[in-house]
Amino acid sequence: MVNFKAKFITPDAPGDAELSKGKLLRKKFEIKSEIKSATVHVTALGLYELYINNQRVGDAVLTPGWTEYNSRLLYQTWDVTSILRSGNNVIGATLGAGWYKGDLGWKSLRNGLGLRNVYGKQSALLMQLDLVLTDGSRELIITDECWKCSEGPIQFSELYHGEIYDAGQEKEGWCEAGYDDSGWDNVEIINRKPDTLAPQDGPLIRRQEVIKAKNLFTTPKGELVLDFGQNISGWVRFTVSGKAGDVVKLRHAEVLDSDGNFYTENLRAARNEIQYILSGKEKEIFEPHFTFQGFQYACIDEWPGEPQLGDFEAIVVHSDMKRTGWFECSNPLLNQLHHNILWGLKGNFVDVPTDCPQRDERMGWTGDAQVFIRTSTYLMDTKDFFIKWLRDLRAAQFDNGAVPFVVPDVLTGNFSDGDIIANAEAVSGWGDAAVICPWALWLAYGDEEILRECYESMKNWVEYIRKRATDGVLWNTDFQLGDWVALDAKEGSYFGATATDLIATAYYAKCTEILAETASILGNTKDKTLYTSLHADIKRAYENEFFSPNGRLCSNTQTAHILSLAFDITPEKYRKRTVKGLLQLLDENDGHLTTGFLGTPYFCQVLADNGCLDEAYNLLLKEGYPSWLYQITKGATTVWEHWDGIKPDGSMWSANMNSFNHYAYGSVGEFLYRTVAGIDTHSTHAGYKHIIMRPRPGGGLTYARATVETPHGAASVSWSIEENKFKFDAHVPDNTTATIVLPNGSTHEVGAGDHSYIVEIQR
Repeated sequence: MVNFKAKFITPDAPGDAELSKGKLLRKKFEIKSEIKSATVHVTALGLYELYINNQRVGDAVLTPGWTEYNSRLLYQTWDVTSILRSGNNVIGATLGAGWYKGDLGWKSLRNGLGLRNVYGKQSALLMQLDLVLTDGSRELIITDECWKCSEGPIQFSELYHGEIYDAGQEKEGWCEAGYDDSGWDNVEIINRKPDTLAPQDGPLIRRQEVIKAKNLFTTPKGELVLDFGQNISGWVRFTVSGKAGDVVKLRHAEVLDSDGNFYTENLRAARNEIQYILSGKEKEIFEPHFTFQGFQYACIDEWPGEPQLGDFEAIVVHSDMKRTGWFECSNPLLNQLHHNILWGLKGNFVDVPTDCPQRDERMGWTGDAQVFIRTSTYLMDTKDFFIKWLRDLRAAQFDNGAVPFVVPDVLTGNFSDGDIIANAEAVSGWGDAAVICPWALWLAYGDEEILRECYESMKNWVEYIRKRATDGVLWNTDFQLGDWVALDAKEGSYFGATATDLIATAYYAKCTEILAETASILGNTKDKTLYTSLHADIKRAYENEFFSPNGRLCSNTQTAHILSLAFDITPEKYRKRTVKGLLQLLDENDGHLTTGFLGTPYFCQVLADNGCLDEAYNLLLKEGYPSWLYQITKGATTVWEHWDGIKPDGSMWSANMNSFNHYAYGSVGEFLYRTVAGIDTHSTHAGYKHIIMRPRPGGGLTYARATVETPHGAASVSWSIEENKFKFDAHVPDNTTATIVLPNGSTHEVGAGDHSYIVEIQR
């Protein structure tokens, strides 16, 4: 931790609360000796870019990110020794509104206008430069009342709405020593205690990839549109020439409508626009500063001259995480599904696990995170990303243990009357992120400290439910979201048909079971005994409440059967009937799912684990509506929020809530790795210390291969089928062991190294 002597300084007047201009700040200082080392620590209320002697400090964007600001404000630390020099230096910054004071939420929130100034009304900078000189002395350069400020070229910048940048207003040399700032204003000090400051504890947001524009075409409406071929989060970087005052205007969208026209209705109030006013230089290159868009297409509304395809490229932006998972099989559509799941992660892991990156929302919905986290750990190293987010979850968790709908929590107390969750405090499937997310990280990375750090939060969530539940065992007392946007919902409703008290109690049982096992891992025998007993009580209550005496589930839906089986709360005597009931419901829908956010993640795995592997593959490989592959037949490059985001007739689902980059249903990615390829871990040897390699081929696949970078190295599986021969190759990383289970039932306990088998199977 840094002992900050610096003060928060603001360029904003109190009346600037509704403005979203970018502001410039600068300070000139002299270094009178040779520099041995220089380290800068910096953060902002809002977003910042830091410069020293006209050079950008660091390569992160959208810093300092989004946290539970009133409890945790992160600062970044950079080595700037090479940028400084003896003599006169200048340090400067550009500030933007960002999440701190900019627009958040949608119009059904406060007074029907959305939210603004949620955390404060003035942006501010906090910076401390620690100099160590060769003579042994130290100096501190800090933000204080001596800094100057001015307006700059950023006329407007908002996360949802985009940016207006007037290059003609650039102040040439503003961050260099010879610049005359006599006309600049003085900054003001903001009195904010430093006790919320914390060092950066998650991956920074960075530019990750550059995608060239694939096509430039004219729509039936006559609009000129760029297609980048991939739905992403980020922005367009362009090169343009023209005279001073010429304008470039771009709008962004995810999809085209059924007529091939640019479609933005699903963005709701988010404008997703970029305007650039040229300075008149020979060649100008621009990319925005304090915004990002979710898009595949960009409409060129204004451009000086004739735009060329090579003038544009898309910059992919997300939290800086190493890719750890690769999957491929003989079915091209499944390969595209894996691609879509990966890009859904990239598009939504922008400092917090957002639900979507394009409309006026982009919030850290806890339910989406908990259903997808296990899949995410296969695809990328999301450990530090989620550790950071879980710290914000704990900061947002209420004193009574309730967990808010979104983290950071900007919804509590901000709903308009009549909103469906205006009076709800916490709900199952969402608040359960407090327990399920740490457990998923434990399984993937085997780091006991994660469980230790999260234990009280996990326990507080379970205790919150126990206090709300009838007799401490049935959670049937509160409003619930249930199986959100399931297809068995009534017409016009978002609420699936599954009884919400069944879902709530099922999740309560699962979280209690996880808590008991966590207590055991941490050596807390008292809590292990307590929650093992509570889990048994919940299971008995679940049986008595939701199963008839002859084993029929009271809620005759796919999700009710799935959760009962997935969470192992189906009495063994009723398991066969429950599986049969699920198959019957599947058959009634011609092998298609009707599940929503909470039932879908477990569907394929439940079928495979209960002797229905053929049905699992049949479900996975469906191409007609509704299915995972249906979206691909409609051109999807990410996972949709709704199974029928684009309907079979080409029309759109309601524009009110229709994201085409919404990762929750991408949770089926876990099935691709665990079952199709066959790479898994277990809580008794978490972090892949002992690896389960059990491929279960089906669906007509002739080969599959996957690699997962574990904490111990790469684990890989490759299998193929020729006639009745199943060929299996695996690599087990150093310092680990594995259990290999082949489709003929043979089991092999092996150590590190390469292993190959050929067995006969029945097809």
